[in-house]
Amino acid sequence: MRTGGQLIVDALVANGTKRLFCVPGESYLAVLDALVDADIGVTVCRQEGGAAMMADAWGRLTGEPGICFVTRGPGATNASAGLHIARQDSTPMILFIGQVQREAREREAFQEIEYRRAFTEYAKWVGEIDDARRIPEFVTRAFAVATSGRPGPVVLTLPEDVLREIVEAPEPKPYTPVETYPSPHQMEEVERLITEAERPFAILGGSRWTAEAVSRFASFAERHELPVGCSFRRQALFDHLHPCYAGDVGIGINPVLAEAIKQSDLVLLLGGRFSEMPSSNYTLLESPYPRQKLIHVHPDAGELGRVYRPDVAINASPAAFCAALPSTSRNPAPASADRAAALHDAYRTWSTPPTEGPGKVQMGAIMNWIEENAKADTIFTNGAGNYATWLHRFHRFRGFATQAAPTSGSMGYGMPAAVAAKQLFPERDVICFAGDGCFLMHGQEFATAVRYDLPVIVLVINNGMYGTIRMHQEREYPSRVSATDLTNPDFADYARAFGGHGEVVTETAEFEAAYERAKASGKPAIIEIRIDPEAITPTRSLSDIRNAARS
Repeated sequence: MRTGGQLIVDALVANGTKRLFCVPGESYLAVLDALVDADIGVTVCRQEGGAAMMADAWGRLTGEPGICFVTRGPGATNASAGLHIARQDSTPMILFIGQVQREAREREAFQEIEYRRAFTEYAKWVGEIDDARRIPEFVTRAFAVATSGRPGPVVLTLPEDVLREIVEAPEPKPYTPVETYPSPHQMEEVERLITEAERPFAILGGSRWTAEAVSRFASFAERHELPVGCSFRRQALFDHLHPCYAGDVGIGINPVLAEAIKQSDLVLLLGGRFSEMPSSNYTLLESPYPRQKLIHVHPDAGELGRVYRPDVAINASPAAFCAALPSTSRNPAPASADRAAALHDAYRTWSTPPTEGPGKVQMGAIMNWIEENAKADTIFTNGAGNYATWLHRFHRFRGFATQAAPTSGSMGYGMPAAVAAKQLFPERDVICFAGDGCFLMHGQEFATAVRYDLPVIVLVINNGMYGTIRMHQEREYPSRVSATDLTNPDFADYARAFGGHGEVVTETAEFEAAYERAKASGKPAIIEIRIDPEAITPTRSLSDIRNAARS
């Protein structure tokens, strides 16, 4: 006989859960009690949105569901930010929400929400467990749904009295991962089309990748001299110094790369949906009928033909598809090698940061220092904002699972993601990029990093405004500034107040020593980099944008 809370924890253990993220609440006290006796790490967070983002980062970096527990009402609605990220980014995650007791349902009891109505748009499945004996069934199903097809979040709500019930239930059994495989005929067709194409191009994206799949595809691309791009914020899927790498297919795409995709006669879209951001508003591939011949490989059959009508549709995960790639290849078209080399050269030029710009702090020089000194397996995290361009354009990712960033464009993600990444890979360096506006969305999770002694380094790039919105504002309504200025704390003092290490950089030359001191401290650290507000993008100042809008 077990309580419902114990059955929840038993089912998590049976399904391989190693860690969960939570903000405690009285609605699931029975689960918290059961965790005392379980071999599951518990990370106590400072806000439910941060907890859900940590769970997303865990799922993103492992391929296994990130687990998050929050309480009802305000706790659940706070967590919805992380839930939305997991949905748009195809990340496996399970959000457990405490619920009011069954006898109070449908009375708008204290903090009651009908989650099956509220969260259906966010989640693959929203279920409520109203019988404690069915807990093993529901939890194992949640793992299966979160990881199958196109991965995503599942929500399970837990009535408080169900968790306290003492019942006899079947032993939990772990979920069985569902894999989809390409047929031999489909793989023959893929190789034939790529070999015969004069201007083929591959775009890697989505989830359900493994380190082995990344390696196998790199070998395949090399044999075919196939140019490869990575979809928006999926850059860790291909070594940026590989001679076939052509660049990031995302916001602010290299014009040379954009034109190469448009002029391709064959595009292999592997793993991703190629939605609005990576497709440059559906202009690189036109929807629904691309100009290019299209091979689309995706683990969810529902995504094949949903936005683009492919010539070859393959219902397979990236891992299964790459496992089926041949170890030998036919000779590619003669022009392929020259085209791949030219695109890689264009990427190397595009990803070389500028050496000059407004103000005393030159982010280009700082990025050069990071590139020269960061280890190849360093994990970089970020949220959303113009500052992220410095990382995504100028950092050259070298390996799998070195990036945690939301394709959904959600602010505040970088700090929670850094906490999860460091707990998952304590032996690796973790560097978080954040803007001043972005950081304070979930900056309180710096306290979580301090509590668990996680020496992440956070670079807060401070220009005193919501920079991306100001950029658009100056372009559309020049000199009419409204609702984009910010007043900030001293972020170094902020770090020290929590028990971390703090630094302030006001000139480029100060960065190296500040970073070395932060690293040597062995503590979670914030390095505040105060940049000139004019330095709104790597190549255009705020005045440039304003003046162009007026002319």
